[in-house]
Amino acid sequence: MERFFKRKSSSGSGSSNNVDSSNTVGSSRTPSSRQSQSDGVLGNLQADPGLRTRMIDYDANMRDEVRRSYLQKGPCQPRGHNFPITNMSGINRRFIPQWFDEFDWLEYSISKDAAFCLYCYLFKTNFEQVGSEAFTGDGFKNWKKGRERFKMHVGPVGSVHNKAREAATNLMNQATHIETAVSKHSDQARKAYRTCLIASIKCTKFLLRQGLTFRGHDESVTSSNRGNYLELLQFLADNDDKVKEVVMENAPGNLKLLAPCIQKEIVNSCALETLDAIMDGLKDRFFSILVDEARDVSVKEQMAMVLRYVDDSGHVIERFVGIQHVTDTTSSSLKDAIDTFFSHNGLSISKLRGQGYDGASNMRGELNGLKTKILREQPCAYYVHCFAHQLQLALVAVAKKNIDIASFFATANSVVNHVGASCKRRDLLRGQLQEELVIAFENDCLITGRGLNQETSLKRAGDTRWNSHYGTLISIISMFSSVVHVLQMVIDDNPNESAGEANKLMREIRSFEFVFHLFLMKVILGLTNDLSQALQRKDQEIVNAMALVKSCKEKLHWMRNNGFDALVDEVSSFCEKHHIYVPNMEDAFILPGRSRRNAPIKTNRHHYRVELFIYVIDEQITELEDRFNEVNTELLICLACLSPKDSFVAFDKSKLLRLAQFYPQDFSDEDRLALEDQLEIYIHYVRSMGDFSQLQGIGDLAKKMVETRMHQVFNYVYLLITLSLVLPVATASVERAFSVMNIVKGPLRNKMGDQCIEENDSENRREDEI
Repeated sequence: MERFFKRKSSSGSGSSNNVDSSNTVGSSRTPSSRQSQSDGVLGNLQADPGLRTRMIDYDANMRDEVRRSYLQKGPCQPRGHNFPITNMSGINRRFIPQWFDEFDWLEYSISKDAAFCLYCYLFKTNFEQVGSEAFTGDGFKNWKKGRERFKMHVGPVGSVHNKAREAATNLMNQATHIETAVSKHSDQARKAYRTCLIASIKCTKFLLRQGLTFRGHDESVTSSNRGNYLELLQFLADNDDKVKEVVMENAPGNLKLLAPCIQKEIVNSCALETLDAIMDGLKDRFFSILVDEARDVSVKEQMAMVLRYVDDSGHVIERFVGIQHVTDTTSSSLKDAIDTFFSHNGLSISKLRGQGYDGASNMRGELNGLKTKILREQPCAYYVHCFAHQLQLALVAVAKKNIDIASFFATANSVVNHVGASCKRRDLLRGQLQEELVIAFENDCLITGRGLNQETSLKRAGDTRWNSHYGTLISIISMFSSVVHVLQMVIDDNPNESAGEANKLMREIRSFEFVFHLFLMKVILGLTNDLSQALQRKDQEIVNAMALVKSCKEKLHWMRNNGFDALVDEVSSFCEKHHIYVPNMEDAFILPGRSRRNAPIKTNRHHYRVELFIYVIDEQITELEDRFNEVNTELLICLACLSPKDSFVAFDKSKLLRLAQFYPQDFSDEDRLALEDQLEIYIHYVRSMGDFSQLQGIGDLAKKMVETRMHQVFNYVYLLITLSLVLPVATASVERAFSVMNIVKGPLRNKMGDQCIEENDSENRREDEI
């Protein structure tokens, strides 16, 4: 918030007698509409100097704000960019990034491959228009005499450049600026303003975190009708005498920071500061993007973006960086939105090394999909289909392919819908469950403890909600007797169509076949549920995800060969407990509704084991094999050789050298020769050191190498490790962002503007960063 305090202090708070208190902070301000326009301009300043609006084209009243914003961000210096080579008089030349260190005013435009001067762009219009426009118009491109021309541009003491630099220094000199603008204010007045501002920021942060309105009334915050913001301010005053004295009692009417435009500016400052902190953490590192789109409550398509990178400690970091409205979800529109974000935040696509989406056609299309458009610009930005989404698709496919499983889930969904169709039935379910818990407790048959035996209800399954099918089955098993009791009450009390449906469901669920399907799918989904939870971790690595998928398939294979008898015993025990008929497994199986004369002779064991148990597990294994086909790609096979498990048993020098070839921009021919020698020393070192013997994943390896400073010794190996960790695994962070968006922009706030959503989501970014 230091940026906000400087900006507000420098806006001229010396005279407060003729000020409109509804739009000011101790100084004269423009009308609300102009303030909103200024906020929109400052929030969309172009980082690339070759694409910026001319300073003279800005409104005269907001030019200083634009200049101050650009000076706070600093010159656009994409040091990690792959600067293009231009043939000049038969000699290949290009921009030298070391010039940034020598000339702090120097900027580079990626779009125009040209150099610019930040100070002259901001302040040259204030002086006489003399000299060349090379550093403010089309840009300077003569790399042959770059350093000499840069020195000529600076010129002597009285040059236009030095005058512009002096103007920039004066604008950003807080002491000088405050002495001029607030010369009539004492230190006590400035401290009072800061106290008022800090109190306002605390209220703002709380309301942003909770997704609450400022001027609206929410019973969870206040029982009065004064509004959430004022009530929180009063709460702070009641618990802090200084806030009470300065803000609530002695503050002038134009210094309470209650005007909507002031509150919006504070929110905007929170968003800018948070995004700046994230970009400072990213620095010049390799990163990948995770993108998804969804509709908000006002039926607007919103695109959320998350950046994934490895920090200085070797930790995998995923940062949510914003939600942006897109007019449509075509690959071209999404690509334009990503380019705009990169440009505004000084990110270079040359540092992009991965992209992760949910697998929709506009994302993964081979001809015009988003991944293809990005790969055309950056061939090293490899695409990974979200593992958690693939897992859900595999589960849904099995549920829809097999007629028996499809019928089972249809029945299960009907039970959930029928029992939860009214408040009365829900209350009956809760009451019956509570009675059963009391009886179990009295009979000493109930395990007690913190978090156990909580009030619950039947969960609904959804094809697009991860793990939802598993939750539905668990709730039906744990509440089976209560569900049967509610259905029986519906049958007894309502002799109508609803009772007929309840009777039909009662017969279906009180059958051995339904219970067998229930426990079979519970076991299968239980295995995949653990995998899904692991894939959704923010620090999950691609190699470990591959190992988890492989482990899940191995467990399914073991269950196929050894788990039938245990499953039948569990199903039989459950049926006996709930008085459900259990057929003899050796008796002939009779399919209901079919003639016994022409029916093939088979036992119940054959039907349940071969036609259901083995068939469903085989279908699940096949789906996992088909969906996770990335595991068999050459890139991921090579990445697996970095795994430190079992004393680096997966190490393969030739495959790691092949892995380096996938990143030609990061490994030159000389680098690959050096890597070949370095790998020999590296593998001997890590296998001989006890610190590296218990590592479980590449993420642990990266952190251990940084901890022991071996990342500096084996720099090429660490680069390979970093590139493998950057590859995305799942888009869970993006999905969480949409969950927050639905809280912030709900049915009661469905007219919230796009910029307001972006600013409110700043607190989500701040929590993510912390």
